[in-house]
Amino acid sequence: MARTSLLAAALLLLVSSVVAHGGLANYTVGDTWYRGYDPDESLESQEGQPWMVQRIWASIDPIFFVNDTGLACNTPGTAPPSYIPIAAGENITAVYWYWLHPYGPMSVWLAECGASCDDVDVNELNFFKIWEAGLLEGPVEGGIWYQKQFQNWDGSPDLWNATIPATIKPGLYVIRHEILSIHIADKPQFYPECAHLNISGTGMAVPSPEYYAKFPGAYKEDDPSIFIDIYSDAMKNVTNYTIAGPPVWDGSDGLPVNKYCQNC
Repeated sequence: MARTSLLAAALLLLVSSVVAHGGLANYTVGDTWYRGYDPDESLESQEGQPWMVQRIWASIDPIFFVNDTGLACNTPGTAPPSYIPIAAGENITAVYWYWLHPYGPMSVWLAECGASCDDVDVNELNFFKIWEAGLLEGPVEGGIWYQKQFQNWDGSPDLWNATIPATIKPGLYVIRHEILSIHIADKPQFYPECAHLNISGTGMAVPSPEYYAKFPGAYKEDDPSIFIDIYSDAMKNVTNYTIAGPPVWDGSDGLPVNKYCQNC
């Protein structure tokens, strides 16, 4: 009986640790759905397929270190052959079948590739942030974070919307979604995924240098927003949280925009 109970408890712990993670499964633009990579299916059935728009990520496990090359577009980050067509000013929705972590910021980034995104080194790209959200209301521990708010518990997927800046210069881009989970003290968990976009439009705007960041390089090992113990006495009743990295660029020339906030 004791052995059975111990085995059941071990299996429950294993299942819990597995399902607690997640990843970006698909994308939608308007009524069009674009399939992403599925680490639970075989690599051979997905890599290089003409419908693939997302860089390959091998597992739902997080990246733990700010100097990991996989921080750019996960591991191995192999380039897909296709692009999602989208117009400047349109929304793109990232689809997660589930997400369970409650604490930490989320951000969306773009990086221009030039002639092609197929053979670029994503660690050398200049990424710029077009969207971010973190603590919306209440204290750091126990408050409402966007990471928790975007979760659905009715069986429907979790949807994460972002708008391509309307004035952006058209071209080929990498779009990078990042979730940073800080639910374990001083052990941040990064979940980045990337896809390729073909952005159309008539704009000519590009960010100024202060908006750019490279991965790795965007974050520091002593950043208090990343290496944080939200359960410590020092964090009790703290109601503000600064999201790491450069400010959000919305297509304006050199002007940061306000962070996402609820009902504003």
